[in-house]
Amino acid sequence: MGAKNRKQAAGKTPATDRERSPLVPPHGKSNVRRPGRESKAFHGAHPNGLSSVKQRLGLTPSSLLKLSSLLFLAGLSGYLHWFHLSRLFENDRHFSHLSNLEKEMAFRTEMGLYYSYYKTIIEAPTFLEGLHMIMNDRLTEHPLVINTLKRFNLYPEVVLASWYRMYTSTMGYFGIPTKMCWSINRGEGLSPVDSCEGLGDPAYFYVTCVFLLNGVMMSLFFIYGAYLSGSRLGGIVTTLLFFFNHGESTRVMWTPPLRESFAYPFLVLQMLLLTYILRPSRTALVALGISNLCFMLPWQFAQFVLLTQVKECDMKDITLGVCFLLMFGNSMLLTSFYASSLISIWVKKAAALFAHALFAFMCIAAGFCPTSRSHHAAEALPDASHVHHGVTALLQTGLPLLSLKKITLRKSDIALSDEAVLTLHLSSCQLFGWIGERLKHQSVVLAVIAMMAVQGVANLQAQWAIIGEFSNLPQEELLDWIQENTRPDSVFAGAMPTMASVKLSTGRPIVNHPHYEDAGLRERTKLVYSMYSRMSGETVKKNLMKLGVDYFILEDSWCTRRTRPGCSMPEIWDIEDPQNVGKIPLCTHMSRSSRPYFTTVFSNDIYKVLKVPKDHR
Repeated sequence: MGAKNRKQAAGKTPATDRERSPLVPPHGKSNVRRPGRESKAFHGAHPNGLSSVKQRLGLTPSSLLKLSSLLFLAGLSGYLHWFHLSRLFENDRHFSHLSNLEKEMAFRTEMGLYYSYYKTIIEAPTFLEGLHMIMNDRLTEHPLVINTLKRFNLYPEVVLASWYRMYTSTMGYFGIPTKMCWSINRGEGLSPVDSCEGLGDPAYFYVTCVFLLNGVMMSLFFIYGAYLSGSRLGGIVTTLLFFFNHGESTRVMWTPPLRESFAYPFLVLQMLLLTYILRPSRTALVALGISNLCFMLPWQFAQFVLLTQVKECDMKDITLGVCFLLMFGNSMLLTSFYASSLISIWVKKAAALFAHALFAFMCIAAGFCPTSRSHHAAEALPDASHVHHGVTALLQTGLPLLSLKKITLRKSDIALSDEAVLTLHLSSCQLFGWIGERLKHQSVVLAVIAMMAVQGVANLQAQWAIIGEFSNLPQEELLDWIQENTRPDSVFAGAMPTMASVKLSTGRPIVNHPHYEDAGLRERTKLVYSMYSRMSGETVKKNLMKLGVDYFILEDSWCTRRTRPGCSMPEIWDIEDPQNVGKIPLCTHMSRSSRPYFTTVFSNDIYKVLKVPKDHR
């Protein structure tokens, strides 16, 4: 890449459960103070002092030190993960040297679609006007008007756009610069481009927030591992194993705008809270509900993950309902297996309540009622316990940990699997204390980690060795041509990934896009992709005219690309359109000459723009 030219400038006591892990509450202790102790404790320290805080939290100096060190290590883990993600992303794309257009093109396929709504809100005159624009969108599925908040899980973009507007307006009010811009000499006879760095740049702000959120995720993973194992060593093991298997654990460093980039951290928080409420409490249940909501709102597939941990907990019913309302009645939420499983639980609850009421009525009618003892025995049956209680437990990996935590499981428990786990178990002193004293035990754990680090470090080195530089001159030429030679209301159709870039960078209406979860969108895309079938030019022209398309972007690779026998687009169409098998694909004809059905108005090595005639009838 060319050079940058700056434009602007005492004795030991036995360790208790709480001392081993400040996250684990003590067992068998009462919170009720004995008479005479309360006044003595109160007068021993100022009510606003540090000792009062420690007293209220029940922390000894030793446990306070351990809690502080745990939080420090969790924060360090989060920082290292944020730094790791940022460097991988920069190394892969050379993002700091890209122009605004190149940064947008780097967000391919549905990433560009999601980012376009963030761009819409930050470029609108006001935040509310931008919000209204994406809730009454006329560009994404022309000529339809759709509520994209309902369709595309866009609350992350709404939140980030509001933060960006607040940040830039605040910095502007105080006269604090938010970005540094440079002139980039691209060489090869290409014109220089401007490139900006800093949180004042929309794309930089966006990816920085994504990576910071995933840094917090790593901190949560550390706390999760420490909580499950009962030691800080367990948190360290969890963090190391995540890094050692980073390429298989996440793809956020390559695809920041994807929905799981926002949802995954809240899944980790949700699993941590779910494990914590094995000892149920109202506060933990509310926190679980909030984490469920934050997990479901950004990602359309979150419901399938939650399906693996369905439990009889009203909080999940509530969060599904709240998410349904915030998504403006998104039907995908109610037609999922997750919703149906909750409904089946509701039916089971209702049946159990009805049976209980019927039994009580029969008792009264017969002139007798169950004794207190028999009533409690009835409540202990599985069906009765379903009405009041439900606990989700960890299976396979979690069962040893549950014995570690001295938690009793009920028959109604449903399992949720966990990761990184055998080594995490090994770090538990209570499970593997037979190895020997603490130093020996830790040495064994470190030896196992050292053996795993051989391949783990090799995996990290392979990631660090990825050095790239984003460049897509053919698409840049296409987008520049569209901006300069078509009307703002010109309608485009073509391959789904390209359509996302067209909408993002040119603001032109499109008829199809990469978010493929909608049946209507799939039908529209099928009409568009008839260009790659063996149908007649007249039939395909009518399909495009039916959608109101003005320009079709033809990519020859979609016509000729064949990953394996029978998998090229024309061959796939042969299954759908058997009457035309054997004919030359229309896209082959179009690559030679677009007449008489269309007119070629732009062409380069990759793209050809075909003008669709207007229907004058």
